[in-house]
Amino acid sequence: MLYVVDGVNGVAVLDNIMYVVCGLSSTIRLYNTDTHSPLDVVINVKGMKDPRDIVVCRDDRQLYVADSFCIWRVSVSDHTYVKGLSTESTTDRFVVTALSVTSRRLLVTSWQSRRLRQYSTTDRQLLRVVELPQYMSEVYHGVETTRGTFVVGHWGTSQDKWLQWAVSELFSLSKAARECDNQLSCFILNDIRLTTTV
Repeated sequence: MLYVVDGVNGVAVLDNIMYVVCGLSSTIRLYNTDTHSPLDVVINVKGMKDPRDIVVCRDDRQLYVADSFCIWRVSVSDHTYVKGLSTESTTDRFVVTALSVTSRRLLVTSWQSRRLRQYSTTDRQLLRVVELPQYMSEVYHGVETTRGTFVVGHWGTSQDKWLQWAVSELFSLSKAARECDNQLSCFILNDIRLTTTV
């Protein structure tokens, strides 16, 4: 089934409802995935300016929406919302490109930074920062796998191919190192180069 929606930046599905965010909008649109029709309900998030991505955590039944310099947390039950995480501090500032969620951990990707930031969805604390290799000049999306590795879509490859898209699977240092320092280095398991056609 085809859904016609302008300017979609992110989609998340829970049960039989699809949640959609569009750029330069303060609303989350809802669609029924069984009937393929929009619902009469629209979630209006006052203060949200430019949503870039949306994910849903099945454990806590919360939506997480990446905005310019923050991440909103929205309840799927009663549509209440809070500004969950700020991406601005006195020492760091980054624009969120993409989100992914795994078992109460929110992974935040920023295209302008060679870092993945992992937060707890229960207490909003930063769990760790994963430093990515230097050749990844722009990072567009990252996900954590069930075995604790990270799959990252990026620009630039380990073979000094700066003008090429790639998907890399990375694994972090040992558990002991993780406990000592949250600034982790990663090693490449797989580096899959993607070719694009015009």
